[in-house]
Amino acid sequence: MTIVCQPHAEGALLPVRAQPGARKNAVVGEHAGALKIAVTAPPEDGRANEALTELLREWLGLKRSQVELAGGKSNRNKHFLIRGLSPEELTARLQERLKSDEA
Repeated sequence: MTIVCQPHAEGALLPVRAQPGARKNAVVGEHAGALKIAVTAPPEDGRANEALTELLREWLGLKRSQVELAGGKSNRNKHFLIRGLSPEELTARLQERLKSDEA
């Protein structure tokens, strides 16, 4: 896996490739150095961003206050701020979750 999490003053920045308007909500895997996430919500009025934030939070097992869209509001390529986890901790959690999803 080559998802590169960047350090941030409050935790880590996670690159995400969004796929709005999908058939189901799911973490698809890795795409060009980012975590690819599909959501059923359309990319209108920030609905896809809200769905992405919620899915990411649940998938990583984090509190609502720990996950925030930090960049790419109207772009498929986004950055999420994950509070309270270092880039290393976040990378380890991503690898663990992706492996368990494959099994």
